[in-house]
Amino acid sequence: MDPKQIEEIMEIIKEFFPENTSIAISDTNEYLYYQASKKVDLKIKPGDPIKEGSAAHKALNYGQKISSYIEPDVFGVAYYGMSIPLMEEGETKGAITAIFPQKPSAFLTNYITIKIDDCWYPIKHDQVIYLETQLRKTFVKTMSREGYHRLNLSDLELFLAPDSFIRCHRSYIVNIDYIDEIQPDSHSTFLLIMKDGTRIPVSQRYASYFRRSLGF
Repeated sequence: MDPKQIEEIMEIIKEFFPENTSIAISDTNEYLYYQASKKVDLKIKPGDPIKEGSAAHKALNYGQKISSYIEPDVFGVAYYGMSIPLMEEGETKGAITAIFPQKPSAFLTNYITIKIDDCWYPIKHDQVIYLETQLRKTFVKTMSREGYHRLNLSDLELFLAPDSFIRCHRSYIVNIDYIDEIQPDSHSTFLLIMKDGTRIPVSQRYASYFRRSLGF
């Protein structure tokens, strides 16, 4: 990951998180960037290896967004971490981790704003059926509207509630409330039939996490 990519990521993150958030960016082995806040500082330095049990370590191991309380025995400071793997052509290249002194409550907006033609529309998260990667943007589908968000799927995933949204494929995140049926499928592991009739695959990469999350 080059400095320009890190700079672009940081510009996106600053729009969403408050000042008391520490941010760490890593590849699959070590930290590349760290910005501490006044509220919580893990004393990470670029080049430090990713510690086992940390939020970044969990996200890289699971290949999935995680939100978790991390005990103080990892860094010497307890924190709440939200971490998401960075994907490139289906491969994990690193992780972005937001570090909080405690579990965040309502600072993240419950809306996602999509563009349709030349207008923008705020959509509540609970109205979103699924999100799909299309041409480096994210296609957002609801029962009444569909449009595009400027962030890509991996960037946007960090701001979605993990108890409602689940990644099932490198190109799809679905709202669990809108899954109508889960079918076995010969071309992928499972096929999701959404309440709007859309058929979405669950790829082998995400199958184990998907089954564990939904308890089947």
